[in-house]
Amino acid sequence: MFRRFLGVIFLVISLMAGASFSQDLTGEDIIREVNDLLNQETALSRTRMILQTSSGGIRTFEFKSWAKDRGEKTLIRYTEPSRARGQAILMLNNANDIWMYFPRTRRVRKLATHAKRQKMQGSDFSYEDMGSGELFLTDYDAIRLDDSEERGEDCYILRMERKLSSDSSYEKLIIKVRKRDYSPLVIEYYEDGISEVSKVLYLEDILLIQDIPTAMRLTMKNERDLTATRMELLNIEYGAELPDEMFTERSLRQ
Repeated sequence: MFRRFLGVIFLVISLMAGASFSQDLTGEDIIREVNDLLNQETALSRTRMILQTSSGGIRTFEFKSWAKDRGEKTLIRYTEPSRARGQAILMLNNANDIWMYFPRTRRVRKLATHAKRQKMQGSDFSYEDMGSGELFLTDYDAIRLDDSEERGEDCYILRMERKLSSDSSYEKLIIKVRKRDYSPLVIEYYEDGISEVSKVLYLEDILLIQDIPTAMRLTMKNERDLTATRMELLNIEYGAELPDEMFTERSLRQ
């Protein structure tokens, strides 16, 4: 009986200590954990991207992607449909430098700096959304708001305010972060001078892949255009050796 009593006391103390630690976390503490989770040293994956237009039409793409240096370098190669097969996109410096390769002409074209705001293949994901790397840390100040629930999960709520030195497309972000593993569940995007949310990203079907919580389905809803894009991870691998030569303009033609 005494041993059971001690066990209960220990559990209560542990829960109280955990709650106290949670309350002590700042917005910067939390977003650093989120960033470390989302930006592994390397990652390679195969993804299906499904676009839903405002008229109800559906377009589907599949691509392979490779990311290195915690998302600072990203390479994407399309495999489907046939009209897009072989096209490639190289994003460096957190999508500030973007090159595109077109197999029909075998030409590589460097995009203008502002191109990172453009839609990738007409989807609701911009190039910045796909290749922003550690933008949460470098371009935003994180402010912790009152905790809340999302999909039955206890969540930290963060307001991300763009730094004056940043040229990020979004003036503000609201991120709902699952407390138990720092997985973001929802990200709201606000553009310059617009009080209403522009886009909302839902991260779902979170599985442990190599002990890393990974959202296998990501849905970006454009609240203004009334369109949506869903990305389904078909497979993903972390920690693979990826040579620097893969992330060069020359490699795009291979």
